[in-house]
Amino acid sequence: MIAQELLLLGLLKEGPKHGYDVKIKIKEILSLFAGVDLKSIYYPLRILEERGLVAKRVSKPTNRPERTVYYLTPKGEARFSELLTKSFLNFKRPQFSLDLSLYFLDYIKPETAKRRLRARTQVLKQLAESLRQMAASLRNKKTSVLVYIIEHNLQMVETEEKFLYNLLHKLPS
Repeated sequence: MIAQELLLLGLLKEGPKHGYDVKIKIKEILSLFAGVDLKSIYYPLRILEERGLVAKRVSKPTNRPERTVYYLTPKGEARFSELLTKSFLNFKRPQFSLDLSLYFLDYIKPETAKRRLRARTQVLKQLAESLRQMAASLRNKKTSVLVYIIEHNLQMVETEEKFLYNLLHKLPS
């Protein structure tokens, strides 16, 4: 839950938000990079509230239903700062779905393996192009920190693409 905790506290660090707004931001932006997909946002927010890291206030705009707004407490601000500082030195090995397939590579026909790896290479090329376009469109905007994330992901995609190119030439025909 530490990555999830960092994510939720960080989004609330930007300012108070409705639970739905947090969920939309995760879905539309951060799930691309953080690998986080929260089915329910309210359960983790309740846990953070029980721990004193977030608080909520109910607002009743005129002619609208009640809305709950979550915000960081001073304890939540301190926890966010601690988690963010530690996360820069977290060297948990990234997991690549390809690694498991490669482990069992001897159990698939070489021509099938090559066909699937070529298909993966094509998907990676498309992904790399999308990332390049995203980075270009964000370079001069206020959301420039997203450019760093996109460039990091682009380099990983390009590295995997090079690896697959070399692997395809090593596999028997």
